[in-house]
Amino acid sequence: MQLKIGDLKKLQETINYTARHDAVTKTLNGTAFAAAVEHYIDRRKRIATDAGGVMIAVVIDTLDDISRRYGPQWADTVMQSLAAIIQSSVRKGDLVARLATNELGVFLPGATIENAQDVGTRIRRRVAEASFSAEGSPMTIGIRLGGAVFEGPTDFTHIRQLADEMAMERGGEREDAIPLSRLPAA
Repeated sequence: MQLKIGDLKKLQETINYTARHDAVTKTLNGTAFAAAVEHYIDRRKRIATDAGGVMIAVVIDTLDDISRRYGPQWADTVMQSLAAIIQSSVRKGDLVARLATNELGVFLPGATIENAQDVGTRIRRRVAEASFSAEGSPMTIGIRLGGAVFEGPTDFTHIRQLADEMAMERGGEREDAIPLSRLPAA
């Protein structure tokens, strides 16, 4: 009986992990990421802390081209590599998730603008230093970064929309600083 209970616990853990994580990147999926950010925001309201946070959107411009040219398995491999690069670039306690086919999100709880800029700079530098190739041909990986800073009450949807807007409008610039916009305090 104890063996069966142990097997059931392992199965439940596997099911929970699978439900919360992206199968390709092994990062949080969008639903679990949104829930974690919302939980952080709700907890901040209850304990009345001033520590806000930053969300960074990482949009991979060239992923569709890679998929069409080399096949979807290569696009998945690129996403796995980018997720690993991003996870090695963030601080302990930061969250990384796959939000869309060509987008990863980073949540930096309690981060300052300087913290976010440091993380963004590390991501850009490490992606630029990485070597990507398929079938013997080098691949160019184009990314856009943009972020949203928040301090007051808000919700995940507003944070993500602003981070995406910043990435799409100005996030492809080749400078170290990532474009950040501050959500208005309520």
